[in-house]
Amino acid sequence: MTPSPACAEPGWTTHFALMGGEAVLRLAGCDAATAEAAAGAARDEARRIEARYSRYRAGSIVSRINAAAGSGRVIEVDEETAALLDFAARLHTESGGLFDVTSGILRQAWDFRRGEGPQTHQLGARLAALCARIGWSRVHWDGRAIALPEPGMELDFGGIGKEYAADRCAAVLVGLGLRHGWVNLGGDVRVIGPQPAGQPWRIAIRDPRHPRDPQAVAAAIDIGDGALATSGDYERFIEIDGQRFGHILDPRTGWPVRHWQSVSVQAPLCVAAGAMATVAMLQGADAPAWLNAQGVRWIGIDSLGGVHAESGPLVDTRDTASG
Repeated sequence: MTPSPACAEPGWTTHFALMGGEAVLRLAGCDAATAEAAAGAARDEARRIEARYSRYRAGSIVSRINAAAGSGRVIEVDEETAALLDFAARLHTESGGLFDVTSGILRQAWDFRRGEGPQTHQLGARLAALCARIGWSRVHWDGRAIALPEPGMELDFGGIGKEYAADRCAAVLVGLGLRHGWVNLGGDVRVIGPQPAGQPWRIAIRDPRHPRDPQAVAAAIDIGDGALATSGDYERFIEIDGQRFGHILDPRTGWPVRHWQSVSVQAPLCVAAGAMATVAMLQGADAPAWLNAQGVRWIGIDSLGGVHAESGPLVDTRDTASG
């Protein structure tokens, strides 16, 4: 998901690697020296969050918590981490248990980084064993310290970490006086203000199944402030016997969800938009009613390519992009 260049005013853009993907910062309404300095500060903040919360970093707080699983040791956390854990707990409750930050261990069966699926003759037993170690409701969390009660349990902020980093980047930029631009962390976009002339930025939503162009656009949303995040099956997936299995996994079964190709949500914060998009993917056919109850703008593309949206204005560019 990337902002459409057709509506972009001249500005300053930089790219950098983050969390296994590409991050893009675009700033406008300021000189290049100011933009470069501000972008450097935002980039440093994004990398700080990656170092602190990545499960792949041995020194991260997440790795420390996971290393203590089943030991009886309680790990005290700082206020920032506590806020993320409280948010994860609220998401678990509000999603009926579908959003579960202990479900990351399912990657042991589905290796989307390498594009490898499980051995089908072992799949049932493997998923059952992993699902038995999932469950936020069993985590000991008192608002200050956390303990994972069973060996092999893991905490994984993968469902909200990148989106939180986008919000933090935006906060850094605003704190430095920037008022026009956006942050795109691997497709999750946080807008910090409109274009200098006042027009919103047009944020494009990728067509998950375009047969020729992987960058083809399905729709677009105009945003002057806030965020747009997408959850889908088109960037990290495995194909087995001609069937696509995306990386959004149901913590109850261990299986990839299949109802939606993608769901995009607009919200004031990227972390909220991303969480709602993921929950919607997990909810399947119940997602539209749930998203409408949240009062957010959204667009979903179902497994057959049908486009669904709330009643707010959307710019559908599927025909143009496919032409």
